[in-house]
Amino acid sequence: MKCKELHYTDSIHYELEQTAKLMRILTAQLFERLEISISQDEYAALDTISINPGICQRDLAKLIIKDRANTGRILNCLEKNNFVTRLVDIKNNRLVKKLKITQKGIDELNFINTKIKSYLDNITEKISQEEVDRVQEILRGFRLDLEKLVEMKI
Repeated sequence: MKCKELHYTDSIHYELEQTAKLMRILTAQLFERLEISISQDEYAALDTISINPGICQRDLAKLIIKDRANTGRILNCLEKNNFVTRLVDIKNNRLVKKLKITQKGIDELNFINTKIKSYLDNITEKISQEEVDRVQEILRGFRLDLEKLVEMKI
């Protein structure tokens, strides 16, 4: 019996990569069509800050998987729009800027979430909620395992 030749394009890695790329393109098109005022990266950062009040830039960078320079640019835009503020604090005897979402940022985040929810729900409408939950659980576990292997230089 001959073994089937394996190709990268037949792997789960390829499927995940292609799916992520397509979701990024779709989200960009959605943000443009709905005239969302901020970028996908700014949205991800704003959402992450909203559920992690007081997070520092370095930790935010790790969560949104961006280097510190890009994270800084994202935060500059969010701060310029008064969606976040940076507060100076001391951590391990060092000055650290902690991030806090403003009321304007909360309002913008809620506005965006309301606008995009129905569109994003349509993407998964052919899959049961149980399947969506299971895929999300599997992907989260896979991502957490990858985080242990990947050297993050942030």
